[in-house]
Amino acid sequence: MTEAIKLTAKYEFNGWPSIVRPDVKPPAGWNLELLTAVSLLGGHTLSPDGERLAFTWMRDELTEVYVMPTAGGWPQRVSHGRKLSWPDETAHWSPDGAWLAFAMNSHVYVTPTSGGLPRKISDFASSAGSPVWLPDSHGLIVTVERDDSEQLLLTDRDGRWPRPLVTRTDGDCWEARPSPDGRLVCYTFRPFNDLNRLDIHIVEVETGQIRELTMWPKVRNWHGRWSPDGSHIAFLSQQSGWNEVWLVRPDGDGLRQLTHLGLDVADIAWSPDGTRLACTLNHQGALHLALLDAQTGEATTLRADAGIYARPQWTPDGQSLIALFESPLQPPDGVKVGLDGRSTPLTFSQLPALAANRLQLPETVSYRSYDGLEIPAFLYRPEKSNGAAIVHPHGGPSLQKQFEWDVMVQYFVAKGYTWLQPNYRGSTGYGVPFEHANYGDWGKGDTQDCLYGARYLRQLPDIDPARIAIYGASYGGYMVACTLSRDPDYLFACGVDKFGDANTISSWAQCNRDLRLYSEIFMGHPAQNRQVYLDASPIYQVDTVQKPVLICHGLADDVVPPQASEEWTHALRQAGKTFEYKTYAGEGHGFLQRATQLDFYCRMQRFLDWYLLP
Repeated sequence: MTEAIKLTAKYEFNGWPSIVRPDVKPPAGWNLELLTAVSLLGGHTLSPDGERLAFTWMRDELTEVYVMPTAGGWPQRVSHGRKLSWPDETAHWSPDGAWLAFAMNSHVYVTPTSGGLPRKISDFASSAGSPVWLPDSHGLIVTVERDDSEQLLLTDRDGRWPRPLVTRTDGDCWEARPSPDGRLVCYTFRPFNDLNRLDIHIVEVETGQIRELTMWPKVRNWHGRWSPDGSHIAFLSQQSGWNEVWLVRPDGDGLRQLTHLGLDVADIAWSPDGTRLACTLNHQGALHLALLDAQTGEATTLRADAGIYARPQWTPDGQSLIALFESPLQPPDGVKVGLDGRSTPLTFSQLPALAANRLQLPETVSYRSYDGLEIPAFLYRPEKSNGAAIVHPHGGPSLQKQFEWDVMVQYFVAKGYTWLQPNYRGSTGYGVPFEHANYGDWGKGDTQDCLYGARYLRQLPDIDPARIAIYGASYGGYMVACTLSRDPDYLFACGVDKFGDANTISSWAQCNRDLRLYSEIFMGHPAQNRQVYLDASPIYQVDTVQKPVLICHGLADDVVPPQASEEWTHALRQAGKTFEYKTYAGEGHGFLQRATQLDFYCRMQRFLDWYLLP
């Protein structure tokens, strides 16, 4: 049991707490309960015959695996007892369609698709995940953490006779994909001595012999996918400065860059005949659905909606794609897209009460930061402004605000708040140089990018410069702490910090292994780069905080440990600053329980209404 779990839930404040304003009512057609009512869908996979769709569904305080006919019908639940989690994990069909393998509660389970109880097959490991079937529908590759690294093991659907496939202790092994004949397995390797490097490797199943297909220092190559005939592997690479598609033969010959699009490609999937690849193309935060010619790399766009397509998969006849789609106007749902671009919904997650409201699409805008760097952003304008505005930096930092579903943003925009989401330096989607612009520079340039977001809002005619706040979660919460601590002009009237950080050294020491390595990608090891970590920690500028802040954290968080908020609230209290602080037992990195979500939304609304509205 970790120290984070042992902490006791609390609510405390220093100063006067925000209270409900009886003169401020919810916007017409809205209430806070509506924000927690949508059941989120994700992790979809198509059966080999194309007749069924498996997906994870976050509903009724569970995140279970469901199966439904692609022709339409009622979803049937096939997993039982999965803990509440984000619905991004995938269930994998066996090639014969008779079995589903999926991760559940840090283990791998297999269940017959004809019906029956899921059976745990990973008793040989303390934790296991990412199951991938071999072509015989009997063998499975699973990922386990051993000797402080992620390794690949071979087992079968009964969990018998696991044996090592790749047991490197000098790096992590991910994304296993067997060749069509099952003799070779392609995987992604991250060496610990170069955390900014990802390589494509293959291993022979029988001999264990490893062949390195890419060997470029400080370059990421990942997402290897076999062509249907096994002659080539397509993968994503940042070698060109963008996430472009490359091809290589399994013997290492024929390495070449397939696409030259000058934008990020994701989610590649070969067509059944091997002549094309489906993918998504990142156009300024909109992920379009497209096809690539496997010989020339020429791209043909199928769908260019103001939203996000994800995980396209081909139907067996090669005439359609199954994908997930979401936008600011609708939550994630499965769709079927024909090669003529026509889209047919497969699932329906939108609530009639939400569909009846006028939801807002954001504008794509940009502004110059302190050093002249252009910062792209999304701007939500309310139909009737209340004069207040929110700057909302994303988490990560290696992420991107996109045309995504966020019902909380829609609620506050309906209340009249103007909402700005800056993709500060370090964000993905704008090329590798922009993505790497905050390396060794956490809390400096990116903080200025958020502060200059407030300056941008001040120039809008319907915004009161004295009524701008900042809200963020995870790294976005860290941006809240940084901007409130490092702004001599006090551009923000208040801040809302959702499981953010303030002391990067102590958080590095207390977070989980993956996040320690993630921090080292950007700042190196604190033993060798202590000053970089100190400079990144706003806890040392707590005396300069002048505006109130709401801080909320889950006590089971092992990504940003709850001690991070404990330390910052202690420093704020010692310095006599105004804050509210609420923690939630059993919540990890991301508030999943409906009661927690509703409590947080209530607190955030009270806090912003109290400090921002006249």
